[in-house]
Amino acid sequence: MFRAIAYQTILKVFKNLEFSDAVLRQRAAKIHGEPSNIPLFYTLVKGVVKQRLKLDFILSHYTDDKKFEATDIKIKIMLYIGLYQLMYMDSIPAHAAVNETVELAKTTLGDKVADFVNAVLRAWQRNPEIEYPSDPVHRIACEHSYPPELIEKWISIWGEENTEYLAIYYNENPKLHLRVNSTATTPEKLIQYFAKREIVVEKAPACSQMLITDNADVLDDVAFSEGYFSIQDCSSAMVVDLLDPQPDENILDLFAAPGGKCTYIAEKMENTGEVVAVDKIPSKMKLLKQAADRLQLTNIKQIVTDAFKYGPVAPAYHRVLVDAPCSGWGVFGRKADLRWQAHQNLNELVKLQAKALEYAANFVAKGGTLVYSTCTLNPAENDEQIKNFLARNKNFTLVDAASYLDPLYVDSSFYRTLPFKHNIDGAFAARMAKST
Repeated sequence: MFRAIAYQTILKVFKNLEFSDAVLRQRAAKIHGEPSNIPLFYTLVKGVVKQRLKLDFILSHYTDDKKFEATDIKIKIMLYIGLYQLMYMDSIPAHAAVNETVELAKTTLGDKVADFVNAVLRAWQRNPEIEYPSDPVHRIACEHSYPPELIEKWISIWGEENTEYLAIYYNENPKLHLRVNSTATTPEKLIQYFAKREIVVEKAPACSQMLITDNADVLDDVAFSEGYFSIQDCSSAMVVDLLDPQPDENILDLFAAPGGKCTYIAEKMENTGEVVAVDKIPSKMKLLKQAADRLQLTNIKQIVTDAFKYGPVAPAYHRVLVDAPCSGWGVFGRKADLRWQAHQNLNELVKLQAKALEYAANFVAKGGTLVYSTCTLNPAENDEQIKNFLARNKNFTLVDAASYLDPLYVDSSFYRTLPFKHNIDGAFAARMAKST
């Protein structure tokens, strides 16, 4: 059953370029039977989406490569599903992976396709050894499944070894990071609470309010539904630590939804003052409201509008956060489809980010703070944006992030995390002070 739903989901993703956790949850709700089928569904869908290029490369060795390139996407997906199970899903016996996939192909696409799928999968089983290209760009792209142009760019920035570490990191299953709601409990109490339920959670080295676990059962626990913690990566939480919100302040959060940083700001303000959360996407703002209600935070004011239309424009805020739209190079592990889109429309993104910084600066009070953040590792969207902004705005100065964060996560006064170095998602932020 889970294979059929996975097939339909992957087809939708590849044909419509539509992928989100919401789509996965909707599809998973259709799965009946063994509860273990749901995590298998998630693993299969996200894995195939991530590993598409690698699966293509391997499968082309067991068919006519030119004919395979022109093969109908429905047949390819059936092959992806079978091969991914054989290569990566150890909990599924090989015979079941092949037989069940072939049976699905038969009922969905007919006997001829089923015979073809069976022949290709068994050919791989007989001889699974694959030789990858010798040049670094295409070897890493094919072996770890990334667009070659993206790998080429990464090598130019970090070199071959670190690029490969980065590629491997994003293909692993990320751990769950729990942000403790400081208005409701403490990390120590939450650790003890889960220990009684035989769920191991540990303190995160990067952030005092963060815990880490491998156990997804925490999401079904009443402690989550009653607002004792949220799910947020350490790399994201440390942006708020850099902002350093204080009780009773007025803070503006542009591009606020779905609200991970916004709710952490509200918590650090001890549910006092006011956080104005601005975002134009109603469905994402609904998620922010749900999170705020769950966490019992009452100091968030939501404004559903385009960030560039928010007003009145006046220097009225102690602190302004610009969590800018970006290419997402830092979160490829959590967003399975993003690697196939991250190199698209980059020039337009850079222009949008520059515009966002300029607009946000208008809201910062004298002596106030402006923080610009992204979840990308791309220098053009990070360091260069700040350099250009400061050159245009002499009344802002860069503040050393090491004054607020562990210096391990600071580079050239910027907050910066690199997955191959810090073992958390990639992120960037710059804190700037306004003098006049």
